[in-house]
Amino acid sequence: IEILPDAKAVLLHAESGFTTNLDLVDFFEEDVLMAFGLNGNALNHLQGFPLRLIVPKLYAYKSIKWLVRIEFTKENIPGYWEQRGYHNHADPWKEERYS
Repeated sequence: IEILPDAKAVLLHAESGFTTNLDLVDFFEEDVLMAFGLNGNALNHLQGFPLRLIVPKLYAYKSIKWLVRIEFTKENIPGYWEQRGYHNHADPWKEERYS
């Protein structure tokens, strides 16, 4: 894919309609993973099939399961939990839990 230069964030979509958002800087951190398998086997539904995003440096609500769509956006659009009062960035070391 080609990410357009005006993209600033990513909105991640799960198969159930759940979403979460990340700045591009956080999305492309060295330790962020997109997992499709575990121990040589495909993920099962409870583990997050078809794809699970793991963002170790941010609270777990940023590590979306059942990922089916990645949308690069010009603005950081709040996801499901962020629309309900959770912090937009979610750094646990700064205790960024709620807005």
